[in-house]
Amino acid sequence: LVDLDGKGEVAGGVVVMRFGENALATIQGVRAKIEELKKGLPVGVEIVPVYDRGDLIERAVASLTTSLLQELVIVSIVVLIFLLHVRSAFVAMVTVPLGILIAFIVMRFQGLNANIMSLGGIAITIGAMVDGAIVMIENAHSRLAAATLRKGGELSSDERWATIGESCREVGPALFFSLLVITVSFIPIFTMQAQEGRLFSPLAFTATYSMAAAAILTVTLVPVLMGYLVRGKIVPEAVNPLSRMLHAVHTPALRFAIRFRGITVMIAVALLAVTYYPYSRLGSEFMPPLDEGDILYMPTTFPGISITKAKELLQQTDKIIASFDEVRHVFGKVGRVESATDSAPLSMIETTIRLKPKEDWPDPTLSTKELTLKMDQAIKLPGLTNSWTMPIKTRLDMLSTGIKTPVGIKISGPDLVVLQEVAQDVEITMKKLPETLSAFGDKAVGGYYLDIDINREQASRYGLTVGAIQDVLQSAVGGVNVTEVIEGLERYPLNIRYPRALRGVIESLNRVLIPTPAGHQIPLGLVADLSLSRGPPVIKSEDSRPNAWIYVDISSSDIGGFVDSAKQLLDKEVTIPAGYTVSWSGQFEYMERAAKRLQLVTPLTLLLIFLLLYLNFRNVVEPLVVMLSIPFGLLGGIWLIYANDYNLSVAIAVGFIALAGMAAEIGVLVLSFIDQEVKARRSAV
Repeated sequence: LVDLDGKGEVAGGVVVMRFGENALATIQGVRAKIEELKKGLPVGVEIVPVYDRGDLIERAVASLTTSLLQELVIVSIVVLIFLLHVRSAFVAMVTVPLGILIAFIVMRFQGLNANIMSLGGIAITIGAMVDGAIVMIENAHSRLAAATLRKGGELSSDERWATIGESCREVGPALFFSLLVITVSFIPIFTMQAQEGRLFSPLAFTATYSMAAAAILTVTLVPVLMGYLVRGKIVPEAVNPLSRMLHAVHTPALRFAIRFRGITVMIAVALLAVTYYPYSRLGSEFMPPLDEGDILYMPTTFPGISITKAKELLQQTDKIIASFDEVRHVFGKVGRVESATDSAPLSMIETTIRLKPKEDWPDPTLSTKELTLKMDQAIKLPGLTNSWTMPIKTRLDMLSTGIKTPVGIKISGPDLVVLQEVAQDVEITMKKLPETLSAFGDKAVGGYYLDIDINREQASRYGLTVGAIQDVLQSAVGGVNVTEVIEGLERYPLNIRYPRALRGVIESLNRVLIPTPAGHQIPLGLVADLSLSRGPPVIKSEDSRPNAWIYVDISSSDIGGFVDSAKQLLDKEVTIPAGYTVSWSGQFEYMERAAKRLQLVTPLTLLLIFLLLYLNFRNVVEPLVVMLSIPFGLLGGIWLIYANDYNLSVAIAVGFIALAGMAAEIGVLVLSFIDQEVKARRSAV
């Protein structure tokens, strides 16, 4: 059954996209086809789109595209301000669009679409893409100024090209290795599995392609463009007012740090130690919640609910939700179609809530989560356990783990009755936690069944077979298709069975007449015993063992902290029988799997980065200095996460991975220039 806006039953349909197709292109094609169909609809019939994923895709891509353009403009302005030479700034900035273009070309051949993650990979590397070109140009500026001073006049074309070539050879290897380090730092993302792997691999691919392209352009195209464009009046770094101001701040601080080396190291170690406090206070989750712009309401009722009552409940909840001014449409579904892709029982309602644009809300400052809490307070019906989530997120979660809530508990064991008892105990225990919004355990034996036990001996006295009795039951209770109704090209089966009054209670069924071979008719009660019993409405199994699941919806986004508290309470208050096991699922399962993989791969990646640094510096001390600088580069990020009340998640781990690569890059560049200066002073002596 499906209902629209609480106004009554309607006909509904779902468009299923082929695997591997472009979602936005498919949606745009469906939109166009719907507009065509509207022209030929009968009077009073209309097609109402109740969920359109294209809105989210278009909003997300438009937002990220705007951010990319803003980032490009900001980086261009910063480069121009520091270099104070338009043509030099152009040389630096040309690596960004060319690098992005190369990344897009590789994406096209690989079959990657432009989405939040793939464009995000480019966004986090734009700043690092110009680093190499800027360092190379600044080094060329200083070398050209020094050569001009030595000559006492303007350099010839050959002298200028020779000077630029020499300056590029000085810093080229270090720059290439530093950009290569950033590229290698994304290896942990490539090793992620399952949902987190599919989610973040586009980001890792595009970031890697962008950085690899930038590294190649820095050592090939940039030197050539410098030779053609870096000419004319070049403002020395010592004359640049912004550089002078920064030097005025940095030089005293650097002198103090070098003079009081012991104190500097102690301050750094103290900062590292103090940062443990905010780090220990951070919560954990799989992913920060994405506001999809729509809501999915998935309440659960007790098994055995009739289709009439389910229809009534569906319409009531839809009408309440539709009364909110922020809601555009409410499309509710209960039960299932004759398809293996939709195995929902009558006890599970699925209501898709399509919201209006934020600017049309009475209070645009209201968040989707706050709106959800208001709806939850409005729907308090007996026997109904609320669950609020997002459409896309829930579909992915249910396909991966079968759990529709942030946290799920799976109990495995041989006996369905014991499973139900343990599930009820766990459900009651979970409701004691303050962060629990709702908890609902599977009723493993909560279904209602009508058992018809045919007495074979009694049936044989009337010349009846079991098959003959079952044929009568099938036609009387289940119904039989006797013919088809033809309306033009349409065909509808005509099904005949007893009315509900004659098949709804055992007393009526006992009086169902069965024809005998002798031509007599006898009541069913003479040859069969009818009784009502309780049994499993559905049997779930994993790893060849029956399961009972508990769905837990929580108010906190700290899933890891909630699970830790829940485990302690569960161990204290619930006794798990021998032969039965408890496992935690839902988003917690993804989070735990991703954390284990990162704990394994991250040290190996750091070791690989150390080997690359060793190949560049040809000693052990300088790579160690770079590696020791990486934790200090992450301190600010940890404090910002704590200050903004964010949780640690896979997304934040990816950000820290990118940040660690950039910290290593800066360390490589600083040490390379120190080596050059030391070498120059030794040569002078």
